[in-house]
Parts: sequence; structure tokens; C-alpha cells
Amino acid sequence: MSTVEGDLLHTVETGSISASRSFWARLALWLSAAWFLFSFALQASHDLGWIAVGFENWRPILYAYFLWATVLCVTRVVIYGEAGKKALFVLPAALFVVSMVVFPLLFALWIGFSDWNLASLTGRRFNGLDNLRRMITDPFYANALVNMILYCLAIAVEYAIAFGLALLLNQQIVARKFWRVTFLVPLMLSPVAVSWMVGKSMLEPRFGPIARFARWLGWENPSFFGDPLTAKLSVMIMDAWTFIPFMMIMLLAGLQSMSKEVLEAAEVDGATKWQRFWQVIFPLMLPVSVTAIMIRIIFKLKLADIIITVTAGGPGGATDSVTSFIYREYRDRSNVGYGTLLAIVYLVVIVLGMTVLMKISDRIVRRMTGRL
Repeated sequence: MSTVEGDLLHTVETGSISASRSFWARLALWLSAAWFLFSFALQASHDLGWIAVGFENWRPILYAYFLWATVLCVTRVVIYGEAGKKALFVLPAALFVVSMVVFPLLFALWIGFSDWNLASLTGRRFNGLDNLRRMITDPFYANALVNMILYCLAIAVEYAIAFGLALLLNQQIVARKFWRVTFLVPLMLSPVAVSWMVGKSMLEPRFGPIARFARWLGWENPSFFGDPLTAKLSVMIMDAWTFIPFMMIMLLAGLQSMSKEVLEAAEVDGATKWQRFWQVIFPLMLPVSVTAIMIRIIFKLKLADIIITVTAGGPGGATDSVTSFIYREYRDRSNVGYGTLLAIVYLVVIVLGMTVLMKISDRIVRRMTGRL
């Protein structure tokens, strides 16, 4: 051990670590790892019904993991000296991510291939690929996937409206700051509040003000959530009203950061307003636009609050998103195993879909910006 005089930082050199000290550290590390793997294998075999011996729950495996993680962090310094101290800046965070993300994901896979209904007295039972076969032939889940595609396609309209609002609020209009704050109000409300304020109150078919206005216009029996088509459109409009300001504020920030010299040069060259927008503003705004659209897609893929509160997936599952369908599979049917498998498959679809979209959008941005 060497110490710098007047400094509290101690440098652990590898050469100063004795062989016996390193041996006992490695032994402790291997023993803790062996105990963790053994307890994990024991509990897994017990849950699968292969052996009768096992723990009452998975909590001892969690304790074994924490023991191994602690020993791993301590022995890094004992075995590798200063290099081990440097590893401590990253290792605890990595182990925490494994415990909070990887393990729950593996446990979800474990549940996803099980028949586990909370309303049944038999408890959880491994059923292999039965949940996967049921998912493939489930028309309600397929309908929810199709609805999610339609909901995501509606983002194109939301983007056009948000871009138009951003262009308007970027101009020197009267009370510009007031209108900017006003257009941001829907974003400040939670989707549940929007559901009750708009879906349950304003669109109420008997006494809602919008329903009364529709009857005044000649619609005899306005029912915004009784028909599948109008119900989907109503859900899209409420969700769009909530999140269009989010896209608008991002696009407005991009417009304000745009170089004014480029626009002035295009105007000097005789370009019309439409030419300046399509050939200058729009290509320069593509990176910001792609970012706003990608984040909006992520929010859209989680759409559930409005549907659960207003329509509960009705009529007949016509408005269900995948998230709301999985929620009702848990809450209404108490089918934990099947619902978990649906969530895992949906996660895989999201990861693959977003990866493909990001690659495609990156190519489009490079091609458009390369022309400038």
C-alpha cells in the first residue's frame, strides 16, 4: 500500500497484494457464485415440479444474488488493486440494472409460459407453448394490433397540425406569448383528466355540450362511442388534443434555432414562401421532426389511459390498444400468464419496429439534408 502525503486517496498496487489474500478473495467469490447458481437451479427445478425440495418463494435467490454482488465488488479491489477500484465506478450500477431489469424480464418469460390464473385454485402451472398458440389465434389481440397501427398512422395528421401551429407561433402575431401558453394547456393535463373532462362530460350522449350541438346540427342520436368507427376517431382526437402541443413545442424550438441567414438567402434568390418551406425549412427541420415523431410514437404505443377510462375497449373491443387489452386481460380475467406473454411479444414488436423506423428515418434525413 502506498499513500500520497497530504492526500486521502490511497492507491492499491497489484504487487502489494499477497498471494494468500488473493486466494481467499477468489475462493469467496467462487463460493458466493456457486451458492447463487445452486439456489437458482434448485428453485427453478422445484417450480417446474422436477423435485420436491425448494424454497417457499424466490426471496432467498434474491439474497444470494446480493451476496454475490457484494463479494464481487469487494474482491475486485482485493484481487486487481487500483484497476478494481476503477471498476467500482461502473460495476454497482451494472449489477443494479441486472437486478432491476434483467431478472424481472427473465421472470416475466417464466410466467409467460405458464398457466396462471389468479381466480383458479390450482395456482401457476407450466404449459409450454399453449399461451403462444392462443395468442396467434386470438382475434381480439389481432384487432388490438391493427388498432395500434391505425393509431400510429394518425401521428402523420398530428405532425402536420403541430408543424402548422409551430409555424404560426413562430411568426410575429398579436399576443404570441399568450397563444403559446394557451396551446400548451392540454399537455399539462393528465390523460385521465382529459378522459373525464372530454370523453365522460363533453361527449356524453344525453347532456354533453358537444352532443347537444350535434343534435342542433341534425344528428338525431349522437353516440360518439357506440359505433366502432366514431369511437376510434373520438379516441384519436382526444389523444391528439393531449399530445399535439408536445410535438408543437419541439418543432417551435427547432424553428427558432434555425439560421435566419439561410431563409434570407432563399428569399433573395427569389424563392416563394412554398419553395422556402419545402426546399429549405422542411429539410432543415427533419432531424427535429424525426425526433418528435419517434417520441410521439413511443407515447402512442403506450396508449391506454383514455381507452380504459372512456370506452374500456368497447364497443366489442373495437377501440382496444394492445396496452389496454393486456390491462383488461390482467384485471378482468386475472390471466397473469397469458397477459405476461402478450406483453413480452409486444415488447419485442416495439423494439424491432422502432429499430427499423430509426434506420429508415436516418436514411431519409441523410438523403434530404444532403441535397442542401
